[in-house]
Amino acid sequence: MGIGRLLLRIVIGGIFVAHGMQKLTGAFGGAGLAGTEKMMAAQRMYPTRRNALAVAVGETAGGAAIVLGAGMPIATFAAVATMATAVKKVHLKNGPWNVDGGYEFNLALGTAATALTIDGPGPLSLDALIGKSKWGPFWGLLAAGAGVVAASLAIEMGEKAAPADAGGSDADVAPEEAATGAAPSA
Repeated sequence: MGIGRLLLRIVIGGIFVAHGMQKLTGAFGGAGLAGTEKMMAAQRMYPTRRNALAVAVGETAGGAAIVLGAGMPIATFAAVATMATAVKKVHLKNGPWNVDGGYEFNLALGTAATALTIDGPGPLSLDALIGKSKWGPFWGLLAAGAGVVAASLAIEMGEKAAPADAGGSDADVAPEEAATGAAPSA
């Protein structure tokens, strides 16, 4: 009776919440908002405060919505936008494998969120209470596509807003620091 999808939502959404809370509050060994702002500066994502808040709130709120099975297209949009940004700014150059700092973890999380929107969060969800136990391919793919577009725009706008003397490049933050929101290594 939807137990499999419930378990998947708890794990996937829980991972997003935990990573978001690392960035937002410093929970679970994270660097908090100040460290996330430093990470944004190293990645040339300006203004750093706005982008730090966007990723922290996007992961936290999107993850909570996935856990609850509430507003899955919006939750998927937030999840995919944060994961697509992480892939482009940090992980893509390392190839697919997580052991090398690659993008497989980000890809798995974004794909899982998309699949949960397409096939629905299941009968044990808040969406089911409004008659949306299944959203379908249109909504899932639209949410994922919009997330990728939003990530691309955020990256482009961040680069354009970067001060001319701002250092930083995609290589300045180690993948594990980017994933947790930890401050860049010295």
